Amino acid sequence: MSQEGKKLFNIIILGVSFMFMFTAFQSCGNIAQTVITNLNNTDFHGSGYTSMSIIYGVLSASNLISPSLVAIVGPQFSMVVSGVFYSLYIAVFIQPATWAFYTASVLIGIAAAVLWTAQGNCLTENSDENTIGRNSGIFWALLQFSLIFGNLYIYLAWQGKTHISESDRRTVFIALTVISLVGTVLFFLIRKQEDTKAPGDDDSTNEILGESSSARNKMMKAVAAFKKSITLSFTKEMLLLSVTTAYTGLVLTFFSGVYGTCIGAVNRFGSEEKSLIGLSGIFIGVGEILGGGIFGLLSKKSRSGRNPVVMLGILVHYIAFYLIFFNMPNDAPIAPMEGTDQVAYMVPSKEVAMLCSFLLGLGDSCFNTQLLSILGFLYSEDSAPAFAIFKFVQSICAAVAYFYSNYFLLQWQLLIMVLVGFFGTITFFIVEWGAAAALAARGSDYSSI
Repeated sequence: MSQEGKKLFNIIILGVSFMFMFTAFQSCGNIAQTVITNLNNTDFHGSGYTSMSIIYGVLSASNLISPSLVAIVGPQFSMVVSGVFYSLYIAVFIQPATWAFYTASVLIGIAAAVLWTAQGNCLTENSDENTIGRNSGIFWALLQFSLIFGNLYIYLAWQGKTHISESDRRTVFIALTVISLVGTVLFFLIRKQEDTKAPGDDDSTNEILGESSSARNKMMKAVAAFKKSITLSFTKEMLLLSVTTAYTGLVLTFFSGVYGTCIGAVNRFGSEEKSLIGLSGIFIGVGEILGGGIFGLLSKKSRSGRNPVVMLGILVHYIAFYLIFFNMPNDAPIAPMEGTDQVAYMVPSKEVAMLCSFLLGLGDSCFNTQLLSILGFLYSEDSAPAFAIFKFVQSICAAVAYFYSNYFLLQWQLLIMVLVGFFGTITFFIVEWGAAAALAARGSDYSSI
């Protein structure tokens, strides 16, 4: 197999591994609050929103050290260990205990920081400026298949149920734990890249020596990665992209946790309200996959860069927010176990709710594929620190959003996303124009990005 073929193989394995892991984890996130609401009349007294807030809060802090950890143990082993912790978190729901639930939330926060830093490093190592757009699209599309498979199972298993029994819960979470472990094992199939530098190159020699050197050399690499993260954090491009990244964190919280809870709380949906959570996740996944395919795989055919895709993303999200505002009761995110009988500005429609799910996924894929692409392009030599900063900002905003989701009515959550999305789109445009100018200065084709 050629070197280019090996790189493409690695990208596909990376995407498939994440697909299995996040089939389990995202399905878990979508139903966590609903399951916990059914548990809170027992000895368990946890909150799905609080758990996700802890996860993303710890994740954001852990991104300060994740580049150093990846530099020490390498991206492949980092992803394997992280995958084990993801599986442990899901397994907690088989027999829930409040202390185990929140402890696992802390541990998976650390694991997630390492996982996504290693993912960005692996993606960039197996790409160049001509393939980063394509590879970002392949990875994103494969990852988002996770939303379809897990949620399809939930939809079929919970159809017609208004209460989630202990047997239902255990069956679902045992299956999700096994699926997560399968994805973890698949990381072992990723092939290490051969050194392409000349035999006499000093960098090549140093790298070969580094692999068999003492722990002192690894610590030097870890310190260098940490310093690089701090330096990159204050560059103009990274500060501007942080506003866009912040928006993706808020949207991530909304579609992965809050919106499904809203749907499950609407009593006017009848006996389908719980199974509709799974169907909503499927439509989100269809939107994500469609966006990843069109804007990632076909990026080479576009000569206008990333900005039109991001513009489409914000317009699609604004349409979704408008429809959700009219369709969903205002108290749906914080409704009690009995649900809500309130009506917004129209009688709640299942069809409109599913359309909004699709639009949320499509818009999210527009932003994330382009962010992955521009980060891989701008920071090809510093991919681990750059992707760590990306996840730091995204996760801290997701943590904040999960925290206020416990208290804010739906209208205020939508308003926050509208405002942050507006400014995030503008800042992305500024960075993209700068990238285009830099390419033009060195005589490269703009469509290659």
